[in-house]
Amino acid sequence: MRRKGLGTRQAELKSLEASSTHMRYFLLSMVTGLLATPGYARASLAHSTVDTSKAVAGKLERQAILYDVSKQFTFILTEQAVRWPVVSPLALAEQMDQLSSLTYLPNVRIGLIPVRASTPRTPLNTFTAYDASLVTVETSAGSLVLRDGRDVRSYLDEFAQYEECAAFDEDARAMLSRWSADCRA
Repeated sequence: MRRKGLGTRQAELKSLEASSTHMRYFLLSMVTGLLATPGYARASLAHSTVDTSKAVAGKLERQAILYDVSKQFTFILTEQAVRWPVVSPLALAEQMDQLSSLTYLPNVRIGLIPVRASTPRTPLNTFTAYDASLVTVETSAGSLVLRDGRDVRSYLDEFAQYEECAAFDEDARAMLSRWSADCRA
């Protein structure tokens, strides 16, 4: 990703999202750009030594796809991903409020796995499944792209297990409200 450029990565993701119908995101450590506030998107790239303006713009531009009701999105976020202090406490509260508001979109499901939840396995990586044909796995060095049906099925099964542990709708909004209030306190 660093060699290709962060802006190029956003164009690649936009293309994957445009060609997919159901996207499933398992977010272990951070909020994805599709759900990020502008401040969060900028802060998520603050470690970069290159100009990130195109990447931030790309992340925010990609969010329009969330309003395309021909697409289905399921996001599973760990409590750590939501609460990790990427931004100031007030900005983090705003990010949580945005997540809560996105739960009302008819084609978007946002599930939260609290720290105290028991999960059937220990999550190791953030990953995204595009339909049942491709999975990307995020690592510190870049992304792995898996197309083999067995690999894709394995990640879809793992996602389904996390989905069973996640809180959605009113339960998720209640958690986000509590966490947001903690940040504002």
